[in-house]
Amino acid sequence: MSDEIYEGDKVEKTDAEWKQELTAEQYHVARHQGTERAFTGAYWNSKEPGNYRCACCGLNLFSSEHKYDSGTGWPSFYQPVDSRNVATAEDHELIGSTRVEVLCPRCGAHLGHVFDDGPAPTGLRYCMNSAALRLEPKQ
Repeated sequence: MSDEIYEGDKVEKTDAEWKQELTAEQYHVARHQGTERAFTGAYWNSKEPGNYRCACCGLNLFSSEHKYDSGTGWPSFYQPVDSRNVATAEDHELIGSTRVEVLCPRCGAHLGHVFDDGPAPTGLRYCMNSAALRLEPKQ
């Protein structure tokens, strides 16, 4: 993971504004660190080419070119489109375990987690929630 920092404009809204703009599932996942059930999200098995953007603010996060089937039931990528387009933080929500949470650096949305059991060339698995993403199909 990179030490580069996102330097663009930040998106800041009230909780009420997010709740009004997002679906109930998007709001739960992206704004309250929820997790969709495995094998249920819109993109876990998608093969459509395009870019995966933050469902909250539209920041370009991942490309379908870096997506792979991790067998976990969530959309998985081995790298973001730009290391500055994802932020990370320690997550201690699972008792007895520390995970690395992935956040949108522009709006602070919870996207999922990153693990070090991914494929080459990075060895990383960005395990994302479909509800936190919006696929922009390739034209």
